[in-house]
Amino acid sequence: MVATLNPDQLRSLTPLNVLSEQQWRELRPQLSPQPLLAGQTLFALGDRQPRTYYLLAGELQLTAQDGQIETVRAGSQSTCHPLSPVLPRIHEARALSDCSLLVLDSADLDRLVTWQLAFQDLLLELGQSHDDLEWLERLLENPLFAKVPPTNVRSMLERLKPVALAAGNQVLREGEIGDCCYFLKQGRAEVIRGADSSLQLLAELESGACFGEEALLADKPRNATVTMLEDGVVMRLDRQDFFELLKSPVVAEVGLNEAQSLIEAGAQWLDVRLQDEYERGHASEALNMPLQLLRLKARLLDPARTYLCCCDSGKRSTSAVFLLSQLGYRAFALRDGLDALSAEQREQLLCEQGAGYLVRSGGRIERSL
Repeated sequence: MVATLNPDQLRSLTPLNVLSEQQWRELRPQLSPQPLLAGQTLFALGDRQPRTYYLLAGELQLTAQDGQIETVRAGSQSTCHPLSPVLPRIHEARALSDCSLLVLDSADLDRLVTWQLAFQDLLLELGQSHDDLEWLERLLENPLFAKVPPTNVRSMLERLKPVALAAGNQVLREGEIGDCCYFLKQGRAEVIRGADSSLQLLAELESGACFGEEALLADKPRNATVTMLEDGVVMRLDRQDFFELLKSPVVAEVGLNEAQSLIEAGAQWLDVRLQDEYERGHASEALNMPLQLLRLKARLLDPARTYLCCCDSGKRSTSAVFLLSQLGYRAFALRDGLDALSAEQREQLLCEQGAGYLVRSGGRIERSL
């Protein structure tokens, strides 16, 4: 059996290097290196499989449509980034030697990266208004929140209702209809299934745990009983609020043609990818404000200007537009992101490389040296 990659081996890979260890655990089934023998093709020109590939060992040849050839060797700076990430693929990739690759589902990776960057921004904001930041961190690490659009989490926290319970109180009972879910804020609780002699202890819950959501998601009766082991506080989220907050918010989006018209009218590209991603190719005069830093840097933007947010899939830029709109800026997301563009459109748009541009107070822009 091939050993799963450990966090130290992942920290050099962009954008995997922004994920938390818990998120790496979520990706664990995909973290076993995959072999590719010399002479085999990894993907063909025009391939549309939503996979993200990293070269871990060996040597690959990338051949573009015009016949231009690039040799990629494991350990080089370029292998810190995905191989030919644009869909449809603009290269054919063939192994020159026996290779080892990390192969990830692109949608899973993008979802985790978007959530992690939005999570960091949310903690920055909430830390200014909540006393118990440690509990918030544990709460937001719960897998349930991976299903909640980041822009909705703040609203979810506002809808939680505290309920104080004494040791021995049942929070929910097996077989009941689910009308809410709970988050444990203080104290401990146990989860038991069955009755009388068939009782089975399933788990012991601690602060930050979520329970009761399965009955809501599956629309079935409770499958276990949860009882407080000591005095504590749970936070209740009603069924209606739960489903309302799973819906993605509607934000303003534009296609590439409309975006270009807005640029001609004075709008500004705002690239919300990580700096390493931005430096490999960005739009002319595009500012780089990674999503997790956007709240801090937004004060430098010009309130009178329109901003066009872009990222690879569109998920991070959607979160960015929602945040900027809350702060009073006029912003649009590039619909479906850079991945939705043709190879020719992407090449024309991402025409610059390197550190790019800096924004100063009042929206003044300077070229980086």
